[in-house]
Amino acid sequence: MTVLASIPSPTQGVWELGPFPLRAYALCIVAGIIAAIVLTERRWVARGGAPGDVLDIAVWAVPFGIVGGRIYHVVSSPRPYFGEDGEPLRAFAIWEGGLGIWGAIALGGVGTWIACRRRGIPLPAFADAVAPGLLVAQAIGRLGNWFNNELYGGATDLPWALDIYEWDGGRAVLGPDGQPLLLGTFHPTFLYELLWNLAAAVLVIWADRRFRLGHGRAFALYVATYCAGRLWIELLRTDPAETFFGVRLNVFTSVVVGLLALAYFFWQRGRPREVVDRSDVAQQRLDEETARRAPAAPAATRENDHGESPPS
Repeated sequence: MTVLASIPSPTQGVWELGPFPLRAYALCIVAGIIAAIVLTERRWVARGGAPGDVLDIAVWAVPFGIVGGRIYHVVSSPRPYFGEDGEPLRAFAIWEGGLGIWGAIALGGVGTWIACRRRGIPLPAFADAVAPGLLVAQAIGRLGNWFNNELYGGATDLPWALDIYEWDGGRAVLGPDGQPLLLGTFHPTFLYELLWNLAAAVLVIWADRRFRLGHGRAFALYVATYCAGRLWIELLRTDPAETFFGVRLNVFTSVVVGLLALAYFFWQRGRPREVVDRSDVAQQRLDEETARRAPAAPAATRENDHGESPPS
């Protein structure tokens, strides 16, 4: 029986299509967003929301979230951009990887709030619908870190250790023998977080169905479970990050945000789930779609310019 010695990493994360680079990291982010929209649409409609609400809100939430995620990443890992030999302009190079989930959730929440307010949708109810979708999106997005050979943990020789290669410009550096130069085997923290997020998504969906969570409690459960996983995973990571008292910034963030989420979850205990009724909006959209697809009436049956029907 062959024993898996390590998990191989991709040797290429960028493909050139003429003048346009196709980046695996970006594709994973896009795939995660699509998965989140599809799952949230199903959950939102089941709660009484109108079809199409989720896509309308995503138009606001996604750009806000990407900007917020990049800002948090740069703030929490400033050395590559503003440290010694740093390149400040690379702070805008989002295609190279680097989105901080805390910033993405915070600023993405602002975009969601704006969109919900414009449409008369209660934000806590929508947050409960989107919670597991965010976890699925985060799980898929972690595959982008795998393609980039980044965000791994300490060295290990465990059977599920991750091969990490010397990396340059989106590709592994090749040795004289034409094989990628192996730096060593490390904890696959991207995989730990991916699996944790999927398990947390299942937990949130189950708890939401079992206890009919409302008023943002499903979202709070998402935040609390994610923080619990991120806490121990963050302690394994060795990539450069801002630290306080020798502890990574994200560790403090996980503790503080996780405790706040738990406090909110129990504070809202006992409140019945909100009633979301967007049937009037759904009917209006259905009528508009039906009218758009309906064939034009024959000329003989149309009214004349004076508002009179033509003689039969």
